[in-house]
Amino acid sequence: MADSDAPRAHPSPPDAMHHAVRPGTVLLRPKTTHAREGILDGAWWPRSRDVGAELPGLVSALVGHLGPVERVGLDADAWEELPTRLVVDDHVVHIDSFPVADDTVLVTRGPRDHFSLLVVPPHATPEAARAAMARAVRADNVTGAAQILLDTGTSHTPATHGGEGPGPRG
Repeated sequence: MADSDAPRAHPSPPDAMHHAVRPGTVLLRPKTTHAREGILDGAWWPRSRDVGAELPGLVSALVGHLGPVERVGLDADAWEELPTRLVVDDHVVHIDSFPVADDTVLVTRGPRDHFSLLVVPPHATPEAARAAMARAVRADNVTGAAQILLDTGTSHTPATHGGEGPGPRG
């Protein structure tokens, strides 16, 4: 992956990120809360549903802002060939299969320190992805990932579930 294609984690406010969001981008809320239940800590727009191609970039981007990532929880039905672990930057990251739906990824950096990220479908248009990601990182957001994707027109359809859809990207 070329440096220009490497995912970047942006702990930036929504107004500045509109220029930075493209496939592969990770956005994090500048400050997370102690009680994260029902609140998203960020958003990720993967380029595809290939875990081997996408997850290393996400983990590398997150490590720079969160510290070491121990586990990642994904929905096995939403991703191609879900392994039980990956080695990212010489560190083993365990991958758990949860029925979390394909609109979230759960990241664990310690035994009880979890982060929940909205996953924007790879087929989303740039405008819809930006809107979904901006909403997910708002400090006052209490809307779940599935509803954000529905509201912004980026939810998956049966034709695109588990794979990259035909929508425009860029």
